Formats: sequence, structure tokens, C-alpha cells
Amino acid sequence: MRHLLSIADVSKAEAISILDTANELARVSDGAVKKLPTLRGRTIVNLFAEDSTRTRISFEAAAKRLSADVINFSAKGSSVSKGESLKDTAMTLQAMGADAVVIRHFASGAAQRLADSQWMSGSVVNAGDGTHEHPSQALLDAFTIRKHLGLGKSDLEGLSIAIVGDVLHSRVARSNVLLLSKLGAKVVLVAPPTLLPVGVESWPVSISYDLDSV
Repeated sequence: MRHLLSIADVSKAEAISILDTANELARVSDGAVKKLPTLRGRTIVNLFAEDSTRTRISFEAAAKRLSADVINFSAKGSSVSKGESLKDTAMTLQAMGADAVVIRHFASGAAQRLADSQWMSGSVVNAGDGTHEHPSQALLDAFTIRKHLGLGKSDLEGLSIAIVGDVLHSRVARSNVLLLSKLGAKVVLVAPPTLLPVGVESWPVSISYDLDSV
């Protein structure tokens, strides 16, 4: 897997492998020596066109624990705020030798556009694009569910999970639906019709308008 753009591109086996690897890295983080040499000599760029303290810091900490060099690039105070295009920014990152770019962007499809272009050769990780998807957050949510329920290295078969609230504008909800159902969970969306996206009937979920009935 070269890029992480959408949960739709991740197979069940790949998702479980990622979660199992996260389990092992969590154990390393609990030890006396918290760093691994996995990404030594690599440069990771956090390209954030939207504000997000927790997501950016999480990716920065993860990259540093794998011994990568990290560059944090914020739209505020940069040429992006003056109108620089995604293409111009990507070509700058290519010149800097970026091996991977973690992108958070207000435009749906920005991560896919960056990955499909010839502007840079590095890998692209989608950390949230518009209302489209947030695959890294969905993986974290699945990891948290497995850990909290003590499921070890299993999938989520047999679980019933409700996602409640504004699904229409939630990129996290979209990614969670794809991942949790892929891992075997039964997913229920609980929201008023006005907060559900068009075409939700085709999603691998059941729908309820009443939280008390779920």
C-alpha cells in the first residue's frame, strides 16, 4: 500500500495488519526505549491547510518515534494563505525531499489529487479532506474499540456500533462506516433525516431516527 487515501482502498486483512502493528507499537511506547529506527533517514511532512492540533501532534509524535525527520507545514502564515496552489506547495515539498506527506485539507478529494498527480513522488496519507473521509481517525477508532473491549488481534465480528449525530458533514463517520463494517461490525446510524447524506441507503448500515430504539 503506497498511499492511505480512503478506507475503501484498504482490505480487511490490511486493516487488521495495521491494527495489529499499532498494538505492537503501543507496547513499545510503554517501555523504557520508545523509539524505533524504522523511518530513520526519511522525511515526513505534515501539510495542514486546516487547523488541527491533536491530529498534527499525533502524526508528528508517531513519525519521531519511528526516527523520521518531521516538517510541519501550516497554511497560516505560509504562501498558501497568499493563494499558492496545492500543486505549487507539492512541488516545493518534492524539492525538499519529502518521502511522505500527511495532508489535512478543506477540499474533498485533495489527498487523492495529490496522490494521482506527478507533482511529488512521496506517499500520501489522508488526515481528513473536506467532508469526504478521515481514514486515519477511523483506524484509531477501531484500534480503541479493540483495546477497550479486550479483543486482542480479532476483528469486530458480532459487535453492534451506533454512530450518532451529524453524519452529513462528518468525514470521520464515513470512514468509520466503511472500516467498522469491513471488520464485521453491525453499524447503525442514528440521526434525523436532515443530517444524513444523500445515498446513505446504499451504505453498509442500518438507519434509525430514534436513539432510544437502538
